Amino acid sequence: MSIDIRSNLQKFRPHLFKAQEETLNEADTCQRIVKFFEEVLGYDVLEDISKEKQIKDKYVDFAIKIDGNIKLLIEAKAAGISLRDRHIEQAERYAAEGNIPWVLLTNGLQWILYHLSFDEGIEYERVFSVDLSSDESISNAADLLGLLHKKSIKRGEHEEFWEKRAALCPASIGKVLMNSTILSILRREIRKQEGVLIDIEELAKSIHEMFTQEVREQIGPVRIRRKRKVAKANTVDISKDIGDTPPLPQSNNTEESQ
Repeated sequence: MSIDIRSNLQKFRPHLFKAQEETLNEADTCQRIVKFFEEVLGYDVLEDISKEKQIKDKYVDFAIKIDGNIKLLIEAKAAGISLRDRHIEQAERYAAEGNIPWVLLTNGLQWILYHLSFDEGIEYERVFSVDLSSDESISNAADLLGLLHKKSIKRGEHEEFWEKRAALCPASIGKVLMNSTILSILRREIRKQEGVLIDIEELAKSIHEMFTQEVREQIGPVRIRRKRKVAKANTVDISKDIGDTPPLPQSNNTEESQ
């Protein structure tokens, strides 16, 4: 459960609206964003916020630190600019150099949190997007932005939110449905209800086509994931060698017995 920031968020919103109305430049907008992190999200301006951080020749507007470690990079734009994913390109390169997976893009009213991965090049996905100028519920906006509160970041609540969201996304569910065990269960249920025995490959193809084109591309081509059979290791019954060793035959040598 993220920190409740509704009251502080409501108090600070007018300052962000004013920045947009006055079309403040980027430097002045940044001042308001820093104050937002201080008054709404609980950060110490002197200890937790570093301005214009550099790694090699890469720069980012702000870096949020907790216990001396960078947890979040912030790319800030002027209040009147509509945000686009391409605006994180600079922070993206900085994040790759520092292996920092979290980037926040904001103009004060729009807030977009990204999760980055660096396995094969740089890939990013939106974790959430909040627009404080829209009719969106203030409670929902507060819940999402509350994930950026210092205490929430420290407890890893933003990471838990992302993991759950990623697990429940259509692409993730689609890949699970392509498992042969799941397909077999669905096949049986269809036969019970419809009285028709469907080929498992046809069923997989039909499920794949239920998703949007974007999700189908994320799932990949129809490929039924079959459970691997684990080869049984050759076992040797050693009970006869250890516990059931037969007694040695008794000697019939009469001379020894005497």
